[in-house]
Amino acid sequence: TSVVPDFAGLQVFDANMPIIRRLREDGRLLRQASYVHSYPHCWRCRNPLIYKAVSSWFVRVTEFRDRMVELNQQITWVPEHIKDGIFGNWLAGARDWSVSRNRYWGTPIPIWVSDDPAYPRTDVYGSFAELERDFGRLPRNEAGEPDLHRPWIDELTRPNPDDPTGRATMRRITDIFDVWFDSGSMPYAQVHYPFENRDWFEHHNPGNFIVEYIGQTRGWFYLMHVLATGLFDRPAFSSCVSHGIVLGDDGRKASKSLRNFPDPMEMFDTHGSDAVRWALMSSPVLRGGNLIVAEENIREGVRQVLLPLWSTYYFFTLYADAAGGGTGYVAKAVAPERVSGLPPMDRYLLAHTHDLVVAVTAAMDTYDIAGACALVREHLDVLTNWYVRTQRDRFWAEDDDAFDTLYTALEVLARLIAPLAPMVAEEIWRGLTGGRSVHLTDWPAADDPALVADEALTGTIDQVRQAVSTALGLRKAHQIRVRQPLRSLTLAVTGDLAQTARYTDLLAGELNVKRIDLVRDDQEARIRYGISRRLSVNARAVGPRLGRAVQAVIRAAKDGSWHENRDGQVVVVVEGETVPLSPGEYELTTVVDEHAGPDVAAAVLPGGAGFVVLDLALDGELRAEGVARDVVRAVQDARKAAGLNVSDRIDLALGVPAEQVSAIETHRGFVARETLAVSLVVRPADEVTVELEVAQA
Repeated sequence: TSVVPDFAGLQVFDANMPIIRRLREDGRLLRQASYVHSYPHCWRCRNPLIYKAVSSWFVRVTEFRDRMVELNQQITWVPEHIKDGIFGNWLAGARDWSVSRNRYWGTPIPIWVSDDPAYPRTDVYGSFAELERDFGRLPRNEAGEPDLHRPWIDELTRPNPDDPTGRATMRRITDIFDVWFDSGSMPYAQVHYPFENRDWFEHHNPGNFIVEYIGQTRGWFYLMHVLATGLFDRPAFSSCVSHGIVLGDDGRKASKSLRNFPDPMEMFDTHGSDAVRWALMSSPVLRGGNLIVAEENIREGVRQVLLPLWSTYYFFTLYADAAGGGTGYVAKAVAPERVSGLPPMDRYLLAHTHDLVVAVTAAMDTYDIAGACALVREHLDVLTNWYVRTQRDRFWAEDDDAFDTLYTALEVLARLIAPLAPMVAEEIWRGLTGGRSVHLTDWPAADDPALVADEALTGTIDQVRQAVSTALGLRKAHQIRVRQPLRSLTLAVTGDLAQTARYTDLLAGELNVKRIDLVRDDQEARIRYGISRRLSVNARAVGPRLGRAVQAVIRAAKDGSWHENRDGQVVVVVEGETVPLSPGEYELTTVVDEHAGPDVAAAVLPGGAGFVVLDLALDGELRAEGVARDVVRAVQDARKAAGLNVSDRIDLALGVPAEQVSAIETHRGFVARETLAVSLVVRPADEVTVELEVAQA
């Protein structure tokens, strides 16, 4: 610039060599060298920045900083830790805000100052009326319309009233507002307050809800809070969701210029918009975490949520349409007076749906969208992998209660997921009800008389589900397929044995075992089956309290010298002295002693509430039934490949290895019944082959 006239007009980076030459010519160059170091660049155009000290106008934020901290306590933050964490800390260290920028385009700062320092004066304007009062007119553009932008506003000048000579002139400063001043003014500026809509603004401020990414704790969130505190002495918003950063597949912030994320339109076309939406809404990004946008995450939502949901709806329509010899069954919502008379599994699904409505409503009310998605995903496991699978025979038998129960559960679920998967929810709900749109219906109510809570029932069946899941895990660990029958399963439970006993047939069917033995989960049973509890002392947590004695406590815990008293408190015995431990100072885990040999497997239920012991021994009878079940699966696959309806009867011819013929003949009735075969021919073959055709009526 003109401050250095010999090099005025040169771009600073271009001025390096001319300056060095001048220093050398003047004999003042001590040393010339290059340094490689990080340097700030514009994040938009990637060009290096020029750092230059300039004068600036400030908002004196430090004057009301403490009040900003106080008002922050009135805001509900999601995630909650932001209130007293990143945002609260930023407020506590708030500095005065530089609101002026040296640019041409933008909102001009309405400040006029005297051009003669001998007669200083500063005028700040806040309305058209004030401008007209002092300047006698408003700035107008070429169309003759009032326009507060440059260059027209800069044309407003007037003599300085404080200069008796009349030579000083009031001129607008050339600066414009920081664009964040515009953004921070949004709550009132959007309705032209205070010149219009005064009553509306007073009844709509603070705003109920606001959402942006976590970086706005130092941007939009912060500056709205600054202006709302300074102008109105209240927050700008009541609730704020601060989500994390969306990252590209290279781990950097997703950027249009970098193109480092999957093309959204391709993802919509490939997986559907609901799949993309679900991947975002169920991710940690809505809890302040970061999210890498990857196609794998979208596919995961399809596999875990959308496909199971759609498959359940398809299952319902398939069997409902086939009922009554093809005339179909028109399902209806379960009437309240019918609930008590429904089979236990129907009441379980309705009670579980009630609990889902309560939990999802609470999550949505607190803006925990990811939590609501997780609840829906867990419920789908109950709906698809439990209710539909265990009650399939009832749909085949055209049981009205089963149809109406599944209809009710699907209809309520469609309304619950409407904000989370709107397209799929719409298709399912309209298909079920024939109504106009799920998005025009009411949100499900927890007090719906058809959705009756039943803690005892859900607790018992949930424990049965846990037993099934745990035992299936044992099968998988020992590489024994589910279609292979086993002799017995022992289930130890902490609850009511009589209640659990009602579901032993269900357990046997799900786990494909011949016998279920129920025992009470007590110390005697745990010793008999090699189940024990292990105490681990947290030295870091308990050390400050016990001092040097902590090592003796750790040794005693490892040696098993501990117990739980009547109040459930863990007590360690060290040389005859008892040392009680508090929660957080220890961890209790349940372990299985694999001492019973290769034909027995045991595992503890989640949370330590019981355990299962599975008899893995196989004899010829069990192996033969396993072969028959494998053949049934092969026939079912062939039926599906042939496009047969679920009710089609068939003539069936099977080819099986010679050593398996007797197994199929032994279980001929089972194979025919499961495959709807009216005739069955079994012959030796090198491998399993299936020939079928629809039987003539």
